[in-house]
Amino acid sequence: MPLSLEQWIAGGERTRIAGHEIFHRQDGPADGRPVTLLHGFPTSSHDWAPILPALTASGCRVTTVDLLGFGASAKPAGHDYRITEQATIVEELWRHLGIGPTALVAHDYGVSVAQELLHRNASRIGVAAFLNGGLYPDLHRPTRTQRLLHSPLGAVFQHLATASMFRKSLREILGRAVDDEQLDDMWRAMTMGRGLRVQHRLLYYIDERRQHADRWRSALEQYPSPLQFIWGPADPVSGGHVLPRLRERLPHAQFTVLDEPPITGHYPQVENPAAVAAALTAFLKYTRHRFTAGEPRPPHPERSPALSRPAEPARAPAAPDPRTPCP
Repeated sequence: MPLSLEQWIAGGERTRIAGHEIFHRQDGPADGRPVTLLHGFPTSSHDWAPILPALTASGCRVTTVDLLGFGASAKPAGHDYRITEQATIVEELWRHLGIGPTALVAHDYGVSVAQELLHRNASRIGVAAFLNGGLYPDLHRPTRTQRLLHSPLGAVFQHLATASMFRKSLREILGRAVDDEQLDDMWRAMTMGRGLRVQHRLLYYIDERRQHADRWRSALEQYPSPLQFIWGPADPVSGGHVLPRLRERLPHAQFTVLDEPPITGHYPQVENPAAVAAALTAFLKYTRHRFTAGEPRPPHPERSPALSRPAEPARAPAAPDPRTPCP
């Protein structure tokens, strides 16, 4: 079983970053390759707990962070939450922790933070991996709950949410069974620190994606280093309907489509952690032998035939050997 929410928080710390108390963790050997994981809306860095053991066992130094307004980080009421501010917080956290070049892995809300980071300084991101998220705003299909929270009524509706409503809403976007205990941890991460009062404002990211659509699209499509997409096609929000465009615009990326029954949905790292961990550790291992920080990169990353089959979805690889060193 992955760490509980309480165990997860107990293993991290809060640091004042960009004027706010920000929760973060570092796991794995101090001299391991840096890997930064960015979570989605409306949950927290605890979403990564199911795949953390595989990453650390392979030798990665993993940094996770609760973005402002999420999880165990500060949740100021009335704050103007912006993806651009979240990117600045990540940069300041890297500076605080002494992290230079890093692999970057992002999910959902976190993919927009990652795109902003790529726009600002792609050279410090050695490789990037994306799980289901709204990389193209015209393909993003918010749930009914998100649309309501984003509307003018959202400021009132956010206070009416209950744990049972939350579980029902989450299950609508999952493809595989996730037990109540895990969903309750997600609920508690969202609601701790009076978190319900900030949900409406956090959803401004939907508008920000449209505002910065061209710049974030360019940051993704012009990124010169290795790219990976680990995707749950059963996701109604950012699922299988996004893959054709990703394959068209980024034909040299590596794709792992989690389409073996039961088909994975919006939270691959929670629904199907073994397959996600296997795909991600294999990608990191492969890219270590191709590229190191500071080396020039080709216009499109080279790929191993075993890791890339543009004409058909890649199947999830076998579970990683914990003895295999991380890049």
